[in-house]
Amino acid sequence: MGVKTFIGSWPLVRQATGEDRLGRGSAAMSPRSEHLSPRTVEADKVVDSVCPFCAVGCAQKVYVKDGQVTQIEGNPASPISRGRLCPKGSASKQLVTSPTRVTKVRYRRPHGTEWEDLELDTAMDMIADRVIETRKQFWEWEDDQGRRTRRTTGIASLGGATLDNEENYLMKKLYTAMGAIQIENQARI
Repeated sequence: MGVKTFIGSWPLVRQATGEDRLGRGSAAMSPRSEHLSPRTVEADKVVDSVCPFCAVGCAQKVYVKDGQVTQIEGNPASPISRGRLCPKGSASKQLVTSPTRVTKVRYRRPHGTEWEDLELDTAMDMIADRVIETRKQFWEWEDDQGRRTRRTTGIASLGGATLDNEENYLMKKLYTAMGAIQIENQARI
């Protein structure tokens, strides 16, 4: 490779001497990049989704091949994010595909040292029993001045940033219906 050929392979030289003055086409391509294709073209299907990390609701496109998520990108059609994702949203593929993702109900008994797997129905029954018992134990029909309160101070909720607006709305309704008054979210703290 001669000096002239070597210098002519620089993108800046191709841009200045060729027809692609803005450097958006052939001037920006190297011999290697000319043959590359996006990793999303091999997807079997593209599913529209919403980023799970905060309440903004950035739209995502989830690329699936052979039943596995291969890529998650921002959706340019979204009026909220216009195809952009924050660092957490950009890493949301790891949320789905990480080998350390917990996919079973894990339980550690009081004073226990080991985790054990539970069936989902068993865990749901345990939670329901504890909620009913706590609500019954801490229920207040009225305060010390005789004003009707109909509440429980034994149950509280602290929502996190990984919950979207709909989940937070449903949690607020659920806890309010149970009589809880300490309902908070990480976004307000």
